[in-house]
Parts: sequence; structure tokens; C-alpha cells
Amino acid sequence: MPGYQSTLVEAQIDGTAVTATAEGSLLPAVAKIILPSGYINRIGKRFVIRASGRISNIVTTPGTLTLRVKLGPTANIAVCTSQAIQLNAVAKTNVGWFLDLGLTVRAIGSSTAANIMAQGTWQSESVVGSPLPSVGSAGSAMWQAAAPAVGTGFDSSVANQIDLTAQFSLTGNSIQVHTFAIEDLTTTP
Repeated sequence: MPGYQSTLVEAQIDGTAVTATAEGSLLPAVAKIILPSGYINRIGKRFVIRASGRISNIVTTPGTLTLRVKLGPTANIAVCTSQAIQLNAVAKTNVGWFLDLGLTVRAIGSSTAANIMAQGTWQSESVVGSPLPSVGSAGSAMWQAAAPAVGTGFDSSVANQIDLTAQFSLTGNSIQVHTFAIEDLTTTP
């Protein structure tokens, strides 16, 4: 059945900065929409998340950054998790970042039967080994370092709230969202 592309939500304000080693939401409350029960209703349904913001990382041993897309009644299930992205050993202060992430529903069902395959890139001068944007391009990290795999199972038959979270392996780093949008590429009438 033919469908159309639709934007499900756009963040109109910045999210709260995540600065600790505890996982924290990058999204402002208004961007954490709830998809009604049964919205994720077929295998092959596709979404795209595009987000951007700023990041700062400490010098020498900045550690890693892990991003997660979460669903569930309270956005409590990490349906896809990035690799632990190694941050640049050169200190960076409020440099830009950009996430382009495709999500494809691979299974649907109740309990933990549903799952999603995710693949994309995260770009920033904060990625290890990145040149300065004035002499090259920002570094890029693949969402998954190994072969792509489906994420943690979730229940697609219930209402699911969407969230994007971040977690650093070391303190002293900071990340914040300035823009966020999720698009349903296969909305059906």
C-alpha cells in the first residue's frame, strides 16, 4: 500500500545538557512524543532520526560517548545503541555534531517480540582523530562498529514513547541537542 513521509516531531527548543557518566535524555520534554498503540504495525516500517547540537570533550583521555534510541511505555528500552564512540584527545569546546540515523522495523509483536535495525553516522570534530573543520571535514563514526544487528526487543502493540539519550564513560564532557526530528518514511493512510 503506498504511503507518504511525515515528520512525527521536531524539537523546538534545546534539550538539557548531559554531562555525567549517568545516562541522560538529550531531548526536551516536548519532543518525547508517544506513538499510539499499534503505530509500529508492520515489518519494514522505516524511520529517520536527524539531530544536531554541540559537544565539549576533555583533553588527553576523554573516554567515549554512547547514544541510545529508546522506546517503551516510559522510553525505558534501548531499541538501538551506538558503538562507544571514542572522543578526540584534543580538548574541544562547544563544537557541532550531527546524527543521521535510519531505523527499520524488523519484527513486530507483544512482550519483547518487536525489534529494530539501526544504521547511521555521528559526525563531529569531537570524534577521535578529526581534523579541524577549517582544514578538512569533521570526523565520522558509524552507529555500530561491528556488523549491524537488531536492538533490544520491545512491545510494538502498546503505546511507545520516543527518547534519545547519551552517556559518557568519563566525567568532564558535555553534549546538548539543538535540533531533533524523527520522520516516518512509510506512513500509511
